[in-house]
Amino acid sequence: MGRKSNQQFVQIPLAKLKERIKQLCGIYGIRYVETEEANTSCASYLDGDSLPKYGEKPDGWKASGKRIKRGLYRSKDGSLINSDLNGSSNILRKVARNLGIDLSRLGRRCLTSVRRIRLWATKSNLTLKNARAFTPGS
Repeated sequence: MGRKSNQQFVQIPLAKLKERIKQLCGIYGIRYVETEEANTSCASYLDGDSLPKYGEKPDGWKASGKRIKRGLYRSKDGSLINSDLNGSSNILRKVARNLGIDLSRLGRRCLTSVRRIRLWATKSNLTLKNARAFTPGS
């Protein structure tokens, strides 16, 4: 971009943003969980790599897969998956136990293409899904 354009960027106050999100979650009854995301993009979700915390990586720890180019991750068995989905799945795996989320439905097929996956089903989600299925023109 250039020196002049870089000077026009404005810093986002992340602490204020986090605090506001925390407030809104409290108002709407959503549980707010903040976690660190160390080693989530290099570790393979499909291979079940361990996810050490920031600064606690054991000596000799190595991820079984590898990011081969922008947006593409290769697991140990050669499967190609979306690297952003791999990283976000690993973040979800870090907090799944605390939130009580079952990750058994999150498999290889879900990680190959970007799609919304509902890990929990509520009556309103199912009703909304059925209503979209029968709307003309969709």
